[in-house]
Amino acid sequence: MPEGKITVLLGTTKGAFLLRGDSDRAGWVVSGPFCDGWPVNHVIGDAASGVFWAGGGGDWYGAAVWRSEDGGETWQKTRLSKGTIDEWAAEDADFAEMFGVTGDPLPFDDQFAQVWSLCHAHGALYAGTKPATLLVSRDGGGTWARVDGLTDHPSAADWTPGAAGLTLHTILSHPTDPQRIWIGISAAGVFATKDGGQSWERRNRLSNAAACPQHAHPAAPRDGETGHCVHNMMLAPGEGEILYQQNHHGVWRSPDGGRSWEDINDGLPSTFGFPIHVHPRDPDMIWTLPLNGDDIGRFPPGAAAAVWRSRDGGQSWQDHRAGLPQTGCFFTVLRQAMAGDSRDPAGVYFGTNSGSVFASRDEGESWSEIARHLPTILSVELVEGI
Repeated sequence: MPEGKITVLLGTTKGAFLLRGDSDRAGWVVSGPFCDGWPVNHVIGDAASGVFWAGGGGDWYGAAVWRSEDGGETWQKTRLSKGTIDEWAAEDADFAEMFGVTGDPLPFDDQFAQVWSLCHAHGALYAGTKPATLLVSRDGGGTWARVDGLTDHPSAADWTPGAAGLTLHTILSHPTDPQRIWIGISAAGVFATKDGGQSWERRNRLSNAAACPQHAHPAAPRDGETGHCVHNMMLAPGEGEILYQQNHHGVWRSPDGGRSWEDINDGLPSTFGFPIHVHPRDPDMIWTLPLNGDDIGRFPPGAAAAVWRSRDGGQSWQDHRAGLPQTGCFFTVLRQAMAGDSRDPAGVYFGTNSGSVFASRDEGESWSEIARHLPTILSVELVEGI
């Protein structure tokens, strides 16, 4: 078991929060809000350097990325795009002074409104935005460039936004090959590159199309493709390219880096949900938190919370409820709000839109609430040893 503390990094609608526990994954203490109280969609950290990054924004503020080099004590903001606040400031000098709006040009003007996802790998920092654009920084978040190979993809004109808009919410990097990256866009689907982003393949084909029901959601095309409205995606550990995704029509597994997908919903109580998580060492152990769907309310079936775990790559599932609310539970767990540590046994963590964080120290067998009364939690990530 790794030594040292664990920090749970939380993105919320009212800034970033840090939830620190001791080496026994207990004694949790909350600090925050950070990042000026802006909506923060994703917070990540690099244990090797101790640097944290947060991404967020919105129509009012525009998009920004924050960086902390002192374990979250202080944060430096890099604004990327304009928001309504800039329009108001341009017309009112007193307003501009009050809110510190300088009027200096921003690198992406009004091309997007929010940063939705971050990924740090192989010395590069990636950011996904809304509307969907992929950015890369080679200097730790100080300056950014657009990955034009994705922006100029031949299918881009036909990308359809999901209910939350056209969001690039998942960025995955191969552990040893920096040229291989996967992204998820709602509702354009899964894309992959093998050349560092110069070119991209759209990877949404079903391997078991005949066995799957016809999709009814407008962002979930038929004709042998998975639902393009992918909600979250994870790369399994190991030498292979096993991917899992939770989308608008359930949980899916790809044995070949997304070139084909198979339905692994059998045994789950619903085919709707947002997060998916995979064990840090076992590519066949996964967790998800099913919800009851669009037209019923997007809360746990029967208003009783359960995390469902598979030990065999989704061939069978078991629900785990110990420590989770079993009556009157109407929370939602959003797409980026589940993560895990690398200890043995592995820990799993999730945050709710009602402001609670739940943790399991035994791979999902039992759960405890380690924080409550926070703002709506948009993302959960882990950094160990800090």
